[in-house]
Amino acid sequence: MMISYILPIRTGETTGAEMAEYLRWLSARVELIVVDGSDAPVFEAHRDRWSAFRLTHVRPDRDLRHFANGKVAGVLTGLRRASHALAIIADDDVRYDEAGLSAMVAALADADVVRPQNYFDPLPWHAVLDTARTLLNRISGGDWPGTIGVRTATLIATRGYDGDVLFENLELVRTVTAAGGVHACPLGLYVRRLAPSARHFWSQRVRQAYDEFARPRRLTAWLAVLPLSIALARLAPAAVAGGAVLIVAAAEMGRRRKAGARVFPFRASLAAPVWAAERAVCVWLAVAAHLVWGGIPYRGQIISRAATPLQVLEQRLKGV
Repeated sequence: MMISYILPIRTGETTGAEMAEYLRWLSARVELIVVDGSDAPVFEAHRDRWSAFRLTHVRPDRDLRHFANGKVAGVLTGLRRASHALAIIADDDVRYDEAGLSAMVAALADADVVRPQNYFDPLPWHAVLDTARTLLNRISGGDWPGTIGVRTATLIATRGYDGDVLFENLELVRTVTAAGGVHACPLGLYVRRLAPSARHFWSQRVRQAYDEFARPRRLTAWLAVLPLSIALARLAPAAVAGGAVLIVAAAEMGRRRKAGARVFPFRASLAAPVWAAERAVCVWLAVAAHLVWGGIPYRGQIISRAATPLQVLEQRLKGV
């Protein structure tokens, strides 16, 4: 296919056979660029393991390594080497199939940046909880996946996007939009994703809640949920149960949009009140982190900004 696939990766140990098989499959279908920020022994092991595949395996460019969010350095390094007009950017747990690749190519015919929808398969219990987040997001603009499609020329014209923010996918989309690009979120474009370990899932709870600093209205709404729930539990306990039912109903609406029921299980809708309760607590912990540390810890650094406001980017990119 006439599309480049950019995979930014950084691991503490060599990836396994499943990843190697996926890269072998991809390399026969797309221009595959793996930007590997792993330490030297892992990088060399990856080079040896993937040497038989038709792919480009490089380190992040030196002039980009100052970014607090190393994924952005990997993405921009890959874009510099992409030879096609279209590109897919994907985390190392994303697994496209033939239909997904073709659908992304088709979607980019009418858009400059495309945000598909991830689903977990297999689905351990913590992935069910995370899927509840996906379902609720699908009734309010679509979920934020671990993969994005983009027209390379549009993003290159902006000179890339800020690598010192936490919510890097939102920053990419806002940058393209601020430069006049068209953003699409096809709710029926499904791409499989592997679930993280339960330990990694729990380590992400507060960091993902910190993303809401990029969307002040949502942040304010989530901050109101916990005190409101506590007040209702004291004054009208039945209202709390009613609220939980409404959350399940909202998640179920998201599950059924664009035939989502074929990839999202009903038990994820039932888990939605649990996820909402977790987010209501973690958003307060995110605020505490902001007040105490000035940001959120990420790979040994403190990142203070979730994303750049769209209005700021529009001013910055006038005339691009």
